[in-house]
Amino acid sequence: MTPSEVSAWRKNERARLLRERGALTEGKLAELRSRIDHHLERAFPDLVHGILAFCWPYKNEYDARHLAAAFRRRGATSALPVVVAPKTPLIFREWHPGVKLAEGRLGIPHPVGSPAVIPDHVLLPMLGWDGDGYRLGYGGAFFDRTLAALAKRPRVIGVAYEQSYLPTIHPQRHDIPVDFVVTERGVYRREPQGLKFLDNPQAFSSPACYAGEMAPGYFGGEPKS
Repeated sequence: MTPSEVSAWRKNERARLLRERGALTEGKLAELRSRIDHHLERAFPDLVHGILAFCWPYKNEYDARHLAAAFRRRGATSALPVVVAPKTPLIFREWHPGVKLAEGRLGIPHPVGSPAVIPDHVLLPMLGWDGDGYRLGYGGAFFDRTLAALAKRPRVIGVAYEQSYLPTIHPQRHDIPVDFVVTERGVYRREPQGLKFLDNPQAFSSPACYAGEMAPGYFGGEPKS
C-alpha cells in the first residue's frame, strides 16, 4: 500500500473501531476491565515498583484508574501523559487524587503543576492492535515520538479488547511495537516472530529484553476497593 492508501485505510479503521467500541455497554465495559485488571495484576506484580504511567480513559477505552489506585495503595507512583505541542514528544507528570487536572487534547485531562517524571512502566491503550504488537492510535503519533525520544525506554504494555485485533496495521517506519499486549483473554508477549499468547504467564519482574462501578465523585478520587 502507498502512504496515502495506508492513511486512508487507517482513517476508516479508526472510525469503525470507535463505533464498535462505542457500542459497548457499561456492564460489558466493567466486565472487560475486571478481566484485564486480573491479568495485569497476575502477570505484572512489579507495577507497584517505580513510576507507572497510564492514560485517562477515552471513549470506552480500558479504564486503568482502578488498577492504578490499587497499585498506589501498595506504593506505586502513577503518572499521566501531557501533550506539550503538536508533533512533539509527550511528557509525563505525576498524578494522584488531589493533583489539579486541566482539559487537554481531545478533552482528555492532564495534570497541572506536578513534577515531570520518567515512567518505568506504561499502560498504553490501543484503539487497534495487530499480531506483531503494533498499535493503531488516534493519528497523532505522540507515543511513537515519545518512546523514540526517551533515553531509557520503559516497559510498554499495550491494553486493548480482543474485538479490536487487526491482522496488520500496515506499520510505517515511525511505528514502534509494544512489549506486551493484554486483553480480556490474557497476555501476549512480543517475540521476534510476533506476538505469542501465554496460556499460563509467569510474573514478569523486568522489562522485555527488546526495546466496575464508579464511586460518587470518582473523577479526581479513588475507585471503590
